[in-house]
Amino acid sequence: MDEGLSLLALLIAAVAVAAVARRTKTSAPLVLVLAGLTASYLPGVPDYTLSPELALLVILPPLLYSAALDSSYLGIRANLRPIGLLSVGAVLFTTIVVGFTVYALIPELGLPLSFALGAIVAPPDAVAATTIGRRVGLPRRVVTILAGESLVNDATALTAYRLAVAVALGEGFSLLTGLLDFLVAALGGIAIGLVIGYLVAQVNRRMNDPLVENTVGLLTPFVAYLAAENDLVHTSGVLSVVVAGLYIGHRSPRQSSYASRLQAGSLWKMLDFLLESVVFALIGLQLRSVVGALGQGPMTGPELVFVSLTVALVVIVSRFVWVFPATYLPRRFSRRVRDADPSPRWQVPFVISWAGMRGVVSLAAAFGLPFAADDGTPLAGRDTVLFITFVVVIVTLVVQGFSLPAVIRRLGVAGQESSADNLAEAGAQQAAADAALERLDRALAESDEEVPEEVLTRLRERVELRALMAWERLGASGPERRETPQEAFRRLRREMLDTERTTFIDLRDSGQIDDEVLRRVLIELDLEQALLAR
Repeated sequence: MDEGLSLLALLIAAVAVAAVARRTKTSAPLVLVLAGLTASYLPGVPDYTLSPELALLVILPPLLYSAALDSSYLGIRANLRPIGLLSVGAVLFTTIVVGFTVYALIPELGLPLSFALGAIVAPPDAVAATTIGRRVGLPRRVVTILAGESLVNDATALTAYRLAVAVALGEGFSLLTGLLDFLVAALGGIAIGLVIGYLVAQVNRRMNDPLVENTVGLLTPFVAYLAAENDLVHTSGVLSVVVAGLYIGHRSPRQSSYASRLQAGSLWKMLDFLLESVVFALIGLQLRSVVGALGQGPMTGPELVFVSLTVALVVIVSRFVWVFPATYLPRRFSRRVRDADPSPRWQVPFVISWAGMRGVVSLAAAFGLPFAADDGTPLAGRDTVLFITFVVVIVTLVVQGFSLPAVIRRLGVAGQESSADNLAEAGAQQAAADAALERLDRALAESDEEVPEEVLTRLRERVELRALMAWERLGASGPERRETPQEAFRRLRREMLDTERTTFIDLRDSGQIDDEVLRRVLIELDLEQALLAR
């Protein structure tokens, strides 16, 4: 099949499967992986080999950047300790444990390549976990910790991976050099991300063109990544992208225009949906390529499957072994930590431990292993590493992914933020309404123009109405709840808007108004209906 048609078929199939999953309220990433596994051996389906360059340079940066834009800088800062323990500590711990386990099971691989495999399978991919967590109502702090971990753990794993691969290829290594390289990569990536974020934020602040502003936003993750990782600079592109996204996202409410934010929200949601759909479909589609790449190694097929499942089990268990002590020991030995952050129920670290599905970064790193060492000899064990990585990714995605909702419900780890959010929103809306009315009074006092009383009444009613709607949402609960006045208003106004929209379209079809007029009035109707959809 032509490459263009193959790519188009992949996009269409991935989007179609994801759409069905969303409609049936099942986890799209998991359904896509299973669909890819099934399709990989169907007649006529071409080989879709995952390119490391495609994954690390094209797919990963925008996904990380979008996640960083949506993340709470304040939430991540408040949870730096658990996020750091997971994104750095857990990744390095898993790398070491898996490395020694693989070396004990397959000594022919050698210790450096065994550690490279440990680094490959160490970082969880939180896309599936956070998607499920938000859908079943995980506490917001748990979601923040999982999302924060996923933003940083790839940088830790890829740095450890590069060091292990360098040793496997015959280059020298010392612990001091490794630590220095790690610090340079991390601090350099953070510094470059801050510079890129600051420059982009300054550009956004001075612009009044949403189209150009969001085009700059689309280019930002690639600029941040390549500025940190190129032939001249060898720092962490992942951290650069994440830091730039956090910096810009935190300042966007003050520096971006309303039109730019509305446009950007839809743009990044659509891009996330497309890229995530393709990524998880590609993971499943690697089955044929991975199996086909297996050469005549020292192990039989059943032995390799047994080793792969053993490594998958070690990956899962090692996260538990790290998470529980990392949760409770700091509180046990530090009164300051204990007083500021009381110990959670054991169910919370259990869910965090179980939410350790691996994803596309692991596969991309495995496919990126060189075929030969520095002296030109083939890199023995590359196919074995690739197969084990694939099994670990599939086992964790399928077993942990499909069982995670049941685990969350069974353990009763549910968030209680809904009522608190409504109360906080109501208070904030009231404070904003009071400030807006005060600003209106000042504007009237400073102006010599006489404003009609009906205009002032409409302005005051509109701002008071928004605060009233927030208080109504707070009180509208319980089994005996009735439709609030604002709910009735929204329901009836939506019906009126549908009628208005149909009338405008009929007038366009009959030639009484032009398409340009139709588009203009539809924008007004669509914006009003978007407000009513809250």
